[in-house]
Amino acid sequence: MIATSYHNPKIICISSGKGGVGKTSFTVNLATALSDKGKQVLLIDGDLGLANVDVVLGLNVRHTIRETIEEGRDLLASLVEINPGFMVLPASSGVPEMANLSLEEQAFLTSSLEEIIDRFDYVLIDTAAGIGDSVMWFNTWAHENIVIITPDPTSLTDAYALMKVLHSRHGRNHFHLMINSVKSKKEGQEVFANMSLVLERFLKITPRQIGAMHQDSSVSNAIRQQKPFFLAAPESRASKEIDAVADRILAF
Repeated sequence: MIATSYHNPKIICISSGKGGVGKTSFTVNLATALSDKGKQVLLIDGDLGLANVDVVLGLNVRHTIRETIEEGRDLLASLVEINPGFMVLPASSGVPEMANLSLEEQAFLTSSLEEIIDRFDYVLIDTAAGIGDSVMWFNTWAHENIVIITPDPTSLTDAYALMKVLHSRHGRNHFHLMINSVKSKKEGQEVFANMSLVLERFLKITPRQIGAMHQDSSVSNAIRQQKPFFLAAPESRASKEIDAVADRILAF
């Protein structure tokens, strides 16, 4: 059931410079953890042309954002309930034109989203990777920006490029960094310190670390099961780490 009480939702955009860094899994499990804490959460699949939230959750999607843009379909009719308090707004896959919406289509989708989001406490957006138009648009619409990085040098380079564009062209100055797939606490600290140094030196930006997640087989196991690891392996290290991130989100 969709919540009927009304809220002033916090809109949080989760992005990454490159794909394959665990962004969608992180976002799905963060939404699960927040709903487990009694919050009403909407997860928007913001990868409009190559959606994969439905794949991670094993959903058989009937309606997507595409129908709202092309046919004017009510977004509420496209929502899928995952758990009590956790709803997903699916996107389409294999539809390249959806990744390049016109300004008019973006404005229409924004207006349509703003008509439904006050039913939720948190709106999480899982964007496409990179610096495409939809990524920029979702990030500038959001209140908070989380960027997922890993120790991989290409992840760091591309994440810096993403934040540089958001800062220089769109005036975004506050970023929360989530370090994924670290082998140790020390590695997570080093990755954050190195990225912070670069951002402060070249962009005059001081990021905040929202968390670090260690490599954990329960994550890949849950992805194969198409379930959130927060539910499939609640006692795992990954679940405890995502629970801690959810607590930090609540403190925003």
